[in-house]
Amino acid sequence: MSISSSLAAGVSGLASNATRLAAISDNIANSSTYGYKRATTDFQSVVLNGAASATYSAGGVRVTNMRLIDDRGPLIATANPTDIAVDGRGFVAVTDIGALTGTTGEYPISLATTGSFRPDANGVLRTSTGMVLMGWPANQDGTMPAFPRDTMSGLVPIRINANQYSGTPTTEMRLGVNLPATATVAGATAGPQSLAVEYFSSLGTSESLDFTFTPTVPTTGSSNQWTMQINDSVTGGPIGTYTMTFNGTQAAGGTLASVTPAGAGGYDPSTGMIALGIGGGGTISLNIGQPGRPNGMTQLSDIFAPVGIGKNGSGVATITSVEINAQGNLFAIYDQGFSKLIYQVPVIDVPNPNGLVAQSNQTFQLSPASGAFYLWDAGGGPTGAIAGYSREGSATDVAEELTQLIQTQRAYSSNAKIIQTVDEMWQETTNIKR
Repeated sequence: MSISSSLAAGVSGLASNATRLAAISDNIANSSTYGYKRATTDFQSVVLNGAASATYSAGGVRVTNMRLIDDRGPLIATANPTDIAVDGRGFVAVTDIGALTGTTGEYPISLATTGSFRPDANGVLRTSTGMVLMGWPANQDGTMPAFPRDTMSGLVPIRINANQYSGTPTTEMRLGVNLPATATVAGATAGPQSLAVEYFSSLGTSESLDFTFTPTVPTTGSSNQWTMQINDSVTGGPIGTYTMTFNGTQAAGGTLASVTPAGAGGYDPSTGMIALGIGGGGTISLNIGQPGRPNGMTQLSDIFAPVGIGKNGSGVATITSVEINAQGNLFAIYDQGFSKLIYQVPVIDVPNPNGLVAQSNQTFQLSPASGAFYLWDAGGGPTGAIAGYSREGSATDVAEELTQLIQTQRAYSSNAKIIQTVDEMWQETTNIKR
């Protein structure tokens, strides 16, 4: 009967608008929640008799609920370097702090677009709600190995060991020294020149390479030639001897002409490098300059001067802070003034973000509807960069929600009026019998 269908339609309208009211209430309640994704309610009509007929039966309305996970809130600046947000498409991987107590090494992965991560008592980078940031670990030397991009198996909880010592061994050194040209002329009485340059061993100890430059004094004219001997403080003996000949021409006077090694540690004129084997099994690439170039070893005037000496590496240091860059690289900053890559945080992308399953604490779970995931470098492919010192604000527009709240209230009242009218009509029908 049509009057019965009208009652059912009114009831469905009440239920549907109550559902919409719940979604609006959730949105307004989370208008200040970082990373909150707005819930929306869509209405669809229900048709019982599509063909033309003498009577019409109301089908009413039904609703579907969806969370707009691909909506992004504004970025809000903070003072914490490990407050992070994905500036664009994509998610970071997190796990629950409770999963770290297991022994299998497997972690349930959830996705998030933002989080305020801070080290706990064990150095685990986590939020106050127990979300632990996941990333790929770097090698001990600060390089990043290759990890598979279609699986989460390479991700591990990020731990910041602030009390752990670290040292960076010296692997490269640049030697720019001016040798006196007057020492290689006939009759010169100047003796050898010495220079000690510090380097750091693989154990973080301070060692030195001791250079001795001995001029070749000819009987007549000028030799423009020096013998460079390198001693290592670890072995206590020489690790390389080289004969350096300098240009005496007007066009390239004072620059290297040739370098002849005596024994191990060859010289590469195309790069100006000497590979030195040092104590402890390490190697230092020593740059003394290329032939004809004035940026390495030179022989000019009567002055012995170390004009350009540099090296990498550092002694034992401790972490003072950590920072993350736009590519998702997490660097440890040490008190010796250097930084080292310790983790990389990838950005995860899925074809249908709105197909993810929403969980508490603004995290999301993969589902068949979201599609296959892929782990990108932050800012690569379709994904956004990672913003440190930032949080993603709520995607709720309070003004829009309040407008919808008024509309929902009016719609609910109108559906209630339908039920009231149907009730009055039923009463009239009952009165006919009387």
